[in-house]
This record gives sequence, C-alpha cells and structure tokens, in this order.
Amino acid sequence: MGAAVKLTQAQKAAAILVAMGKPSAGRLLKFFKQEELKALVEAARVLRTIPQAELEKVVEEFEHEFTEGAGLLDSADSMDTILSESLSPEEISVLMGRSKPALSREEVWAELEKVEPARLAQLLEREHPQTAAVILAQMAPKTASKVILVLGKARRGDVMRRMAALGQVPPAARALIEKRIAEILRAEAGGKDASAGQARVASVLNEMDKAEVDELIGDLEAAGAEDIEAIRARLFSFEEIVDLPHKARVALFDGLATDLVTLALRNAPQELVEAALSALGQRSRRMIEAELAMPADGIPAEDIAQAQRRIAATAVELSQKGLFDLPSAQKAA
Repeated sequence: MGAAVKLTQAQKAAAILVAMGKPSAGRLLKFFKQEELKALVEAARVLRTIPQAELEKVVEEFEHEFTEGAGLLDSADSMDTILSESLSPEEISVLMGRSKPALSREEVWAELEKVEPARLAQLLEREHPQTAAVILAQMAPKTASKVILVLGKARRGDVMRRMAALGQVPPAARALIEKRIAEILRAEAGGKDASAGQARVASVLNEMDKAEVDELIGDLEAAGAEDIEAIRARLFSFEEIVDLPHKARVALFDGLATDLVTLALRNAPQELVEAALSALGQRSRRMIEAELAMPADGIPAEDIAQAQRRIAATAVELSQKGLFDLPSAQKAA
C-alpha cells in the first residue's frame, strides 16, 4: 500500500488564500516573495475543492496560529492539525487528492442520471452505438428521451433501432457497460476538477499587476503546464475594458456604484475613461465627470487599484455567467 498523499506547504497556503477571498488574499499576496508567489500559483492549479463552511473554520484557526508566528509556507505541522480537527476524514481525503471508493452499481446509474442531457449526448456520440443503446435503455425514460432528442440525427436513428432490438442484457455485458459508465463519470469529474483549478489560478493572477502575471504565465509555460490557454481565458484586467464590446461594457457597469467607478477611473488614460463613461447613462456620466475634474490629491494609489480590481472581478463573474466573453477568451479561441 502506497503512502498517503499529503498537501505541500504551498498547497496549504494556497487553500487558505483561496478561502479568504480576493480582497484579503490580494493584500497578503504583496508580502510574498516572487518565488513564493510562483509556488502558490502552481499549487492552486492542482488544489482540490473543499466545502466553504468547513474552510471558514480552517481559516479562523489558521489566523489564530498566524498571529502567534506560525507563518504561511512554514506551518505544515500546524496546518495538518487544523485540518484534522476541522474536517471529516472523507473531506480530508478529497482535499488531499486521495482516491475515492468505487461507485456501486446503483450509484453508477444514479450519477449518470445527474449529467446534463446535452452533455451526456456528447459523451454517447463517442461510444459505439450499441453501447449507447444499452445505456439509454437502462436509464429512466424521461431522462433518456431528453438525451435522444439532442443526439445527432444520424446517430439517433441507429441508437433507437438498436434499443428496439435489445433483449435481456447478459450480466457480464451489463457489468462491462457499468464499468464504462464509471470511467465516463471519472473523466467528467476530472474535467470539472481541472476547471476549478484553472479558475483558482486565474483568481490569484487577477490580483496581480500585468507584469507579474506575464512573468508567472511564463513560469507555468516553462514548467510544462498544459492548461495555459484555459487559464489565460479567465484573466482580465481593468485596462482591458477598452477591448470589451459596447454591449458588454453596459452589462459590466450596470449596477456598479458611481463612487466605485469614479475611484477606479482616477488617473486612468483618457481612452479608458471614455470607454467606461460611454457605457453609462447621461446622468451618471455627468456626475462622474464632475468628480474626476476635481483634484485627486490624498487618494491612496492602493485604493484606486483595489477599485479597479473589484470591477475587473465583476467582469470575470459576469463572463462566467455567460453574459459576455472576455477579450482573453476570444484570443484563446
């Protein structure tokens, strides 16, 4: 039996930073050395997800340890203790990336029913028509009908014909089909885990300056990371507002507080100011223009940067909801 897989020190620090959220994590990131930032980005890329409620308990205890000098990257023993006291063995197994027990026959079919019909149709398009026919024949009719409707026309007729000709499926054949379904489900789960890791890395990178982002992306490329383009597609900086279509800019600034927009536009290039103001109504635009015409003396540069990051984070959230595509996603396509 192999030794249990454990999180590295950098992975533990990345877990805490992700749990703290962008504002707090962003402030802490400034105190890391460049090599520590690189380690955190690489750790976040492969970090698994644990429930938010449980992570909040971890964060509270971690903050207590930190005030007494435990540190972030040099607190492996303390973090192990915190995790073991805050999470169940099952949750720790998920966090540590340990293998989950194999699904039972009932669980295999129950999990398959949860896959979106359109996605399941895509997956079955890759399978032999006879395999697809057996799978759909064993599913609930309501679910199977939704999947069949989104299958390609050529495949749909073949699969339906095979379903009609099916007799009793031998136990050995059923076992092979269930094994194949389990493989499909594992692949789907792995894809979701990868997407979550990419989102975490992008979340960390979006808290940094463009020069730092470019350097760290270069480090990931040099390290042989295979999901660079997927990470790039999730990156967005405030300056890229000028690259958004007008409709996307309207969606972005709709609902944002005028004082936040005003603060973010302080000392910004005129092109960027115009791109933002053109997405606003006339009343809001006049109010912000009047504020920007006043001296900005005494406004900390960090406050301006934080306002810009908040708006950039809003753009990322809206893009993930499908309201518009980020410029980085369009370049990666």
